[in-house]
Amino acid sequence: MARKGILSSSIPPASERKDPQPRPAIMPRGAVGALQSSLSKLQENAVQDIDATLIDDAGVEDRLGFDSQAQTQLRESLEAYGQQVPVLLRPHPKTHGRYEIVYGRRRLKALKDLGLPVKSMVRQLDDHALIMAQGQENTARQDLSFIEKASFAAQLQSGDYERQTIADALSIDLPMVSRLLKVGNAFDLPFLRKIGSAPAIGRDRWMQLVRLFEDNAAKARADAFMNRPEFAQLDSDGRFEAIYARASHKPDPEATTAAPTPSKPRTLRAPDGKAIADIRSTKRGVTLNIPARTADGFDQWFEGHADDVIKELHARWLSASANDEENRG
Repeated sequence: MARKGILSSSIPPASERKDPQPRPAIMPRGAVGALQSSLSKLQENAVQDIDATLIDDAGVEDRLGFDSQAQTQLRESLEAYGQQVPVLLRPHPKTHGRYEIVYGRRRLKALKDLGLPVKSMVRQLDDHALIMAQGQENTARQDLSFIEKASFAAQLQSGDYERQTIADALSIDLPMVSRLLKVGNAFDLPFLRKIGSAPAIGRDRWMQLVRLFEDNAAKARADAFMNRPEFAQLDSDGRFEAIYARASHKPDPEATTAAPTPSKPRTLRAPDGKAIADIRSTKRGVTLNIPARTADGFDQWFEGHADDVIKELHARWLSASANDEENRG
């Protein structure tokens, strides 16, 4: 009778029983848990169409801006072929019916622009699981630049995540975490957003900029240039190079390689002193002008033989360059 007492709370009194037949056996709790777990996994792996306006940002900022050309190509691809790879979301922890993006921000932005629903997988993730999923997804794609990884690591550290967690999220070792943090902690997010991802700029160049910015005057020169209109016209790598040049007090990279721009064209003359052509150097290149009114047909002849003339001049330049190298050696 004692054994029946253990189950008495789940057995109704005899007066309330209507079916004299024996009750079916109760499924073991372990099997129920396994079934529920399987159903949850199926639901998490199911792809759902979700309104893009219901999805908010979340996690750590892993993208320092979007490359406009690459984003345009992605949007055109999604428009033409549809979304092939779902994004990962989690239910919004505070607002019922809304979601937060874990990874797939570029796809989300493009689909928002197109007004299309977002094919998504929705999983229950806490903040720790979110940044782990976000970091490992980025590592798997291998398309984050050095400074984006450094910024990602610095943001995790400021969020009180341990270094081992940062290493696990980015699939790197602890020494590499230290190297990332040296750069990531040296620059604030607003500054890095203005520079962008700078995909061609590696750790050594960023470390050099860290050292340059130890001089307040160098940093002030760089900050002043960032507010000028020409800064925004450069691509991300160009913005870094321009800032580096200002911080090191060097002229723009473009200015160092461009030919001087004289105020007037230089006249090329024949042995008898007659003007043949005008030549002018600009930062875009060298322009040769043979005026038809004084050329006596030379302009037409030059046009017909330009390939041969340019090839001969180029060969002479190569020969002279090789001799200079040999003399220096």
